[in-house]
Amino acid sequence: MQKQAYFRFYAELNDFLSAGHRYHLFGYSFKGTPAIKDCIEALGVPHTEVDLILVNGASVRFDCKLQNGDYVSVYPVFESVDVSQVTRLRAKPLRDPRFIADVHLGKLARKLRMLGFDILYRNDYDDIEIIDLSLTDRRIILTRDRGILMNKSVTHGYWIRADHVYDQLTEVLNRFDLFAQVTAFRRCLVCNGVLTQVDKEAIKARLLPKTDLYYDEFHVCCECGRFYWKGSHYREMKIYIENLLKHQRQ
Repeated sequence: MQKQAYFRFYAELNDFLSAGHRYHLFGYSFKGTPAIKDCIEALGVPHTEVDLILVNGASVRFDCKLQNGDYVSVYPVFESVDVSQVTRLRAKPLRDPRFIADVHLGKLARKLRMLGFDILYRNDYDDIEIIDLSLTDRRIILTRDRGILMNKSVTHGYWIRADHVYDQLTEVLNRFDLFAQVTAFRRCLVCNGVLTQVDKEAIKARLLPKTDLYYDEFHVCCECGRFYWKGSHYREMKIYIENLLKHQRQ
């Protein structure tokens, strides 16, 4: 027997919906008693993007069974609003954020490392590896592929909307409220390792003549051994970061 419920999605969750379903209440036809989670994902919204569901005004979990005539309101993950008195759909937000990025987001991974954030990235990770690392290391999946976020094992993930890396970076910083946690130039841009200051004499044999002549302060990656100094690239990155921080939401 065909049944009908009524759904309304809020804020950025509308990005996932077809044009006819965005920003207003719409009917949803179904059979049996499917779980709310299955209905939400059937409409195109990954469960990792959802943090609060109200059915007829009461907060429910993903496994709540949809009934004929139900009114369902679906809200995105809350980072700054206190919703502690309602049913959160995951144990807690990751407030010491660590990330893992999919194959499409190599440039974004490099920029996030520049800002000091812990983000794993390899261009040969497959979806299963990304999910496993996300779960074992408690990392937020950043992806351009919404399909990976619909895997039932995934608990924390975010679908990147923007196409260009600068816009992607401001999107992530705003989405996870990370501006206050920016600590630039503390991670290796290539491997994600932590940088530590090193005595110039210890790496002198590896320096090019002009680098040896003009620079005295160096940092080395604890993982891969690459070393860094405050040359022209550093100055360019510093300007980039200063411009980026102007996009912080008030």
